[in-house]
Amino acid sequence: MLGGAGEEGFGLALRWAIAGHQVFVGSRSTDRAVEAAKTITQTAGRPVRVSGVSNENAVAQADIVVVTVPFAALIETLRTLKPKFRSGQILVNVSVPLETSIGGRATRTVGVWAGSAGELAATVVPNTVGVVTAFNNVSAELLKDPSKPVDCDVFVCSNDENAKKIVLDLVKGIAGARGFDAGGLENSRTIEQITALLVSLNIRYKVKSAGLRVTGISPVS
Repeated sequence: MLGGAGEEGFGLALRWAIAGHQVFVGSRSTDRAVEAAKTITQTAGRPVRVSGVSNENAVAQADIVVVTVPFAALIETLRTLKPKFRSGQILVNVSVPLETSIGGRATRTVGVWAGSAGELAATVVPNTVGVVTAFNNVSAELLKDPSKPVDCDVFVCSNDENAKKIVLDLVKGIAGARGFDAGGLENSRTIEQITALLVSLNIRYKVKSAGLRVTGISPVS
């Protein structure tokens, strides 16, 4: 989990640790990562498999690497860690190019030359790594409270069908969440725009947990 000491990364790490997955919480500061891992164990209320490590060690040890760093740090983070990636790994990009990355508003996204943050991530890591966009629209506020189900659907898109299936299975480890196959990686462009809309709704309605539910079709089983 790159950026695992941040709110979104912490919430995802917590949920997956509770679900029984082994989680490596990564951070530029190992001390912050260790502290986050301790807090996850305390919040879970029972023994879980979670370790606080450097970002480099997180990539070296994990089969699925989830990046939740702010968009402004996305390229630098992935370029620095590129030598640590292994063939067959999966990278899940959760970062969204909100205007806050350039001092703007969180209710808008900035243009990305690659089309989206997900597609941009795919240009940085080795082409033997399966890149997936997912969890961009899930509230960190809900993720951090394991006593509540995450009342939100998760759109998962990738050009790597096997990677997509594996990440859809990860969604099942988050109580209340449902995963939907959202097609190829280019659909990251739409998914990331939805995040800005949800931020706008949070502000308008003075909440912190706006999410989406799909009707009329069943989620991936």
